[in-house]
Amino acid sequence: MDSAPRLLGVVMDPIETIKPRKDSTLAMLLAARRRGWTIVYFRQGDLSVREGAAIGRGRLLDVEDDEERWFSFGDDWNGRLEGLDVLLMRKDPPFDMEYIYTTYILQLAEERGLLVVNRPSSLREINEKAYTAWFSHCTPPTLITRSRGDLLGFLEEHAAIVMKPLDGMGGRSIFVVRKGDPNTNVVIETLTDHGSRFTMAQRYVPEIADGDKRILLIDGQPIDYALARIPALGESRGNLVMGARAEGRELTPRDRWLCSEVGPILASKGVLFAGLDVIGDYLTEINVTSPTGIRELDREFGIDIAARLMDAIEQRLRNRR
Repeated sequence: MDSAPRLLGVVMDPIETIKPRKDSTLAMLLAARRRGWTIVYFRQGDLSVREGAAIGRGRLLDVEDDEERWFSFGDDWNGRLEGLDVLLMRKDPPFDMEYIYTTYILQLAEERGLLVVNRPSSLREINEKAYTAWFSHCTPPTLITRSRGDLLGFLEEHAAIVMKPLDGMGGRSIFVVRKGDPNTNVVIETLTDHGSRFTMAQRYVPEIADGDKRILLIDGQPIDYALARIPALGESRGNLVMGARAEGRELTPRDRWLCSEVGPILASKGVLFAGLDVIGDYLTEINVTSPTGIRELDREFGIDIAARLMDAIEQRLRNRR
């Protein structure tokens, strides 16, 4: 490992609002601090472009593994982003035009030598729901459409389907619709905005009752354990923010096969940290924006996922020489 400490930037939501016991970005920053790396904190509004250069106006940041006082700020840091060694893009969705504009700024810095995790172009291109279409042999039957008729036909074919917006997060606006449901038309109208927006439908996978597994990948390779998010009673959504219960599990052979199909392609696209969502035997989503689950798995299995990510970052930096 290089003797000189790294200069690591992070773009994230307000650090004062995170839940330190659960926050994966904090886990990454703690791993960087243990290596003696210097951390520079940015919000989206701290980034700009001047004369073709990506500029950041941030603050030096120190972090602690303390649920009462987990961060403190130091001096201001102003300069071109390519002056950093690496930058973690950990801004949570919504994935809106402001998010896309931010990736343009980061791409300018990347083209001048900055390692951005994950690659800005891949953040734009790999929609967590739509990108599963590139791996249709791994997913349940799936339809992406604006058409009410196509959605009704898909429901007729499969009897029970899940419908969700392509830009949703955290389990919001996810509907399980069964044949004969009197709310079917209003769900379709709501999600497609009367045929003006694309929506996704997937065949309902009943194994959701046993949990929606989040599998973390580092540079295309899976962590050996998944975080199963088991829906609360009366719920069909395996999302922690919707009351799901978390339970760690070892990967199954099928899980590992899914990772072998998806992981190398993500790694080739500069995605060093990703999360695959798996229900039963099927891949349902691919998250590359700000996957979570590090702290829960670390506690349950005594591992250090963020340290492995820092190892992968170091390897990428060495390979650039």
